[in-house]
Amino acid sequence: MGVVAGLLLGAGLCLVLWACTSPRPARRGRGRRAADLADLLVQAGVPGVSPGGLAGACAACGATALLLGVALTRAPAIAACFAAMAAYAPLALVRARARRRRAALRELWPEVVDHLGSAIRAGMSLPEAVAQVGERGPVELRPAFAAFAQDYRASGRFSDCLDLLKAQLADPVADRIVEALRITREVGGTDLGRLLRTLSGFLRADARARGELEARQSWTVNGARVAVAAPWVVLALLASRPEAVAAYNTPTGAMVLAVGGASSVVAYRIMLRVGRLPEDRRVLR
Repeated sequence: MGVVAGLLLGAGLCLVLWACTSPRPARRGRGRRAADLADLLVQAGVPGVSPGGLAGACAACGATALLLGVALTRAPAIAACFAAMAAYAPLALVRARARRRRAALRELWPEVVDHLGSAIRAGMSLPEAVAQVGERGPVELRPAFAAFAQDYRASGRFSDCLDLLKAQLADPVADRIVEALRITREVGGTDLGRLLRTLSGFLRADARARGELEARQSWTVNGARVAVAAPWVVLALLASRPEAVAAYNTPTGAMVLAVGGASSVVAYRIMLRVGRLPEDRRVLR
């Protein structure tokens, strides 16, 4: 029994040492958030900005607003509220630009699919069909497809160039198109033209329906944003009065601002959740 107990104790110590010295696995949630943020930057048209750079810009805006707020109002609680808004401003700007750009590209993807279908029916190879979109396709998408043409001429590896094209576009529709081309290239088949025609019709119908829904809900969303922003505009006006600043410099005033900020955030998130339209996610990265 003593020998067995010693072996078990030694095995347990080895397992503990192994667990302490082994590298920690990457957190999937954190990697997913970083990848989503990188895709958001690409969709916003600023692929040269990294997620870390965006985080730094948020921190710099928040710190600048905090210092200015303290210097102007002499109320740290009020300055902290506006610093939080300033810190969120770069991310909000990126999201707004990405949303507008996705809406603009939604109207262009059917045209890209039509160009690919026409090139394939004309007898072009798949690499040639993709490359010609960089010359005759929509102007907004030409740089990415022109880069694909350059990469393919330099390497000749169709699959690797498609991966680079997906990374440059960072769009779920582009992922579906690229994977359809990849499968056709690898396994062959004669249904690519029919698939592209079906996809083109589906994309046009989706863009038409989504445009109508967005037009109907835009006034509701804008009204909710004005309702959320109105109390903080009033607070900015009150910060110019010394008696209001003195009231908010107390613990009770700071608690009122904290509760008001939390209520605004919760109400805004609920508004976004209720009015949000379903968005395609990149499941074919």
